[in-house]
Amino acid sequence: MLQSLRSHWPEYLMEAGELGAFMLLASGFATLLYAPTSPVPELIPNGLLRGVVMGSIMGICAIAIIYSPWGKQSGAHFNPAVTLAFYRLGKLEAWDALFYVIAQFIGGVAGVGLAVVLFGPAFTNQPVNYIVTVPGIWGWTGALATEALLAFGLMVMVLIVSNHTKLHHLTGVFAGILVAIFVTLAGPISGMSINPARTFASGLPAQVWTHFWIYYFAPPLAMLLAAELYLRLSQRRSQEICGKVCPNTETRCICTACPCMEDPQAT
Repeated sequence: MLQSLRSHWPEYLMEAGELGAFMLLASGFATLLYAPTSPVPELIPNGLLRGVVMGSIMGICAIAIIYSPWGKQSGAHFNPAVTLAFYRLGKLEAWDALFYVIAQFIGGVAGVGLAVVLFGPAFTNQPVNYIVTVPGIWGWTGALATEALLAFGLMVMVLIVSNHTKLHHLTGVFAGILVAIFVTLAGPISGMSINPARTFASGLPAQVWTHFWIYYFAPPLAMLLAAELYLRLSQRRSQEICGKVCPNTETRCICTACPCMEDPQAT
């Protein structure tokens, strides 16, 4: 444990910062687009169009974070479900996975906490309400199915593209595109989380835990299933799989036997 902390504490802080930044940006843009005190709802009265704008913005934010220096070094997981999937694939040591998850929860809470200070009642009151993720128009069953399906699809994409010889450098772009689509389409159904730390970060200050188990269990289980199926069906060995969402040779990698650190063409 101490060796992991001494060696990889920068990556842990990066993971915290990445989710913190994502939550702060999501909070700010949600307040701008949906708060009654903002002029934007009058300028864009169509709820679907505002959903498209919100999704597009968050997709761009995700891409920016993934390709940031921090994202390139830590692997840009900023999601416990992603970290657990890579741990199952043997890309992280147990202590690294644990500290990644802890950092992600702390970073998410810090991001929302900062949003509370910066945006005040416009952010904490309805309809923004700390951007909590709760079941929407199809109830808890729709939210459960949506969260599981989206988490599974995202992880499958990450594994396929990040380990493709010619497309690996575009993994972050594909991820951002999916985030944009997911936020737009799944927002009214589940709130679009696919990230236990993201849901916890909003739920804690809001004290809203409606069907929290969905957001806590469905994304990790779905991504673990995606990792298991990929490992079995792709005929790849674990050491051949990259443990980053943004494979690169520019930064160090804490992953176990990660091919992107050996040969950029190996991915």
